[in-house]
Amino acid sequence: MLDTRHIGARLPAFTAVVEAGRLRFFAKATGQDDPVYVDDAAALAAGHRALPVPPTFFFCLEMDSPRPAAMRELLGIDIGRVLHGEQGFVYHAMAYAGDVLHFEPRITDIYAKKGGALEFVVRETRVTDAAGKRVADLRATTVVRNG
Repeated sequence: MLDTRHIGARLPAFTAVVEAGRLRFFAKATGQDDPVYVDDAAALAAGHRALPVPPTFFFCLEMDSPRPAAMRELLGIDIGRVLHGEQGFVYHAMAYAGDVLHFEPRITDIYAKKGGALEFVVRETRVTDAAGKRVADLRATTVVRNG
């Protein structure tokens, strides 16, 4: 069983730069056909200061953590038993190509279902810009299969 004493544990914070080329690649990979996500002129014409960050791209940036396995290591989770549970977002401000974003992840809940056959770890991440303004709050649930 996962140790619930880790609820509230802060994982390593880090900074990520939003790169325009990566935004374009993400837009194409996800089938985004709105030109504001791939064309600088279209983004500016739509009132953006640069290419905007598509909503789910924050999770791609979160994978840039220098220690992406920190939560699994802390909790002793075998990656072979991990399932993706769910993701959620609360948006507070737009982010754009060129922005420097700061990520502060922490474990906010650990619980079990089905008599411990499934354990759930909830991670919430606060994303702020270089000025410290809150941009988004991310929530991800990891499911651990026991058996």
